[in-house]
Amino acid sequence: MTLVSLVVWVADKAPEDEDVVAGWTAFAIFGLLIAAVVFLGFSLVKQLRKAQAAKDAGVFDDPDEPREEAPGSGTP
Repeated sequence: MTLVSLVVWVADKAPEDEDVVAGWTAFAIFGLLIAAVVFLGFSLVKQLRKAQAAKDAGVFDDPDEPREEAPGSGTP
C-alpha cells in the first residue's frame, strides 16, 4: 500500500447507519436555544414597553413636533 492509499483508506471510514444518532446532547442544546430565544423575546417586549412608557411620559422629544429654540440661539 502506498502512503496515499493508506491515508484515503483511514480517512474514508464512514460510520454505519445505525451508529449515527442525534442523541440527548443535541436535544438539550436545541432546547436551550429555544429557551434563549423565548427569554430574548420577553426581554425585548419588556424594553419596548419601558421605551413606550418613557415616550408617553415625555422623556423623549417627539420628532414630529417642531422644536422651540432657546432665546438668543437662533440666527439673525
